[in-house]
Amino acid sequence: MRKLVWNELDGAARRDALARPAQRSDPALRGAVRAIVEDVRLRGWRGLAEHSKRLDGEAPRLVAVQPVAAEARRILAPEQVEAIELAASNIRAFHGGSLPAEHHVETMPGVTVRKVWRAIDRVGLYIPGGKTPLFSTLLMLALPARAAGVRELVAVTPPRPEGGLDPLIALAAELCGIGAVWTVGGAQAIAALAFGAGDIPRVDKICGPGNAWVAEAKTLASSLPGGPAIDMPAGPSELMVIADERADPATVAADLLSQAEHDASAQVLLVTPSAGLAQAVEAEVADRVRSLPRAAVARASLAEARIIVAADLEEAVEIANLYAPEHLSLAVEQPEPLVALVRNAGAVFSGRLAAETFGDYLAGSSHVLPTDGAARAWSGVSVYTFLKAISVQSITPEAAARIAGPAAVLARLEGLEAHARAADMRLAEALA
Repeated sequence: MRKLVWNELDGAARRDALARPAQRSDPALRGAVRAIVEDVRLRGWRGLAEHSKRLDGEAPRLVAVQPVAAEARRILAPEQVEAIELAASNIRAFHGGSLPAEHHVETMPGVTVRKVWRAIDRVGLYIPGGKTPLFSTLLMLALPARAAGVRELVAVTPPRPEGGLDPLIALAAELCGIGAVWTVGGAQAIAALAFGAGDIPRVDKICGPGNAWVAEAKTLASSLPGGPAIDMPAGPSELMVIADERADPATVAADLLSQAEHDASAQVLLVTPSAGLAQAVEAEVADRVRSLPRAAVARASLAEARIIVAADLEEAVEIANLYAPEHLSLAVEQPEPLVALVRNAGAVFSGRLAAETFGDYLAGSSHVLPTDGAARAWSGVSVYTFLKAISVQSITPEAAARIAGPAAVLARLEGLEAHARAADMRLAEALA
């Protein structure tokens, strides 16, 4: 972990201190992703199957959820099933209670404009899998989509190393009312969702996190003609912890390692005004990483980790706003004054007891969040991700008579005579 004192850095050094890992923007990766996406786009199922066999070890399959979910219930302990069901219940409760209301505004007498919400028809859900199938991500995507009223969910996930659908993902799918899941992953899965391939239908929007290949494929597919919308740039995980001098170094280290073990491209940062805490956390991280089952992954991530000593907590929050982290943990005695200063973050964990792990699994909000600084302009997944707003205007005859003339004047100022005549006709009709 690199240790830096913020006030000793010039502008370039500060930008370097907050830079994401270079491999996230590797030109060779972008070229390889483009080749896969274009091939699947042009050749459909044949291209998809070839890339899947090469990269996943098997062709895509649509796997019925119920038998595999039954297997999960047989092999899991009761408390494990209960924990998954508790997570589903909390996520369902939060998003079900987050639906927006319709707004009705009378902008002038007789002119009413309202905003109505409609669910997206068909959404593709990408669930990271392989060696560590993230069944929780399926809950975090599908349950907000269900609350929003999406008609059709198309779920994809990489097959297990030994092939087939992971039982935990099947159980999560069953809890979300999803009857079948496609076992296909990577950039080729994103391309299939974006443009359709065989029996995998083209979707209107793709949601879900993934590795650098998946993140790049989503961005590319959304930029192509006829491509889908995407939820956000959601790539390798990242966590920034702001801690005061009273924070427990062991707990802070545990939080940093919880994200470092995700992926070699994950990034963790600690910002603190306490040099003593910074030194203690660094020692705890070095000691605790040795016992992790995924120690090699965590060590690779820690190569891009930073410890930044700030002048005070307010400056620490400004550093966070510059970085715009996916996850921001406020391990401080009085977190709420700092929450008020946060402008850029995917999710904030307010106070020492608000473990980022709770947000990952069962607090209720979705853990699918913007990465790579996208939190400056993007929000995490919510019911709004799966909804679109439509404005509806209603005009009484009296109001039409009042606004038709000004509307025609404005249209002619812009040189749009047909617009003006359409307004004139409403005036004639209103006065008839």
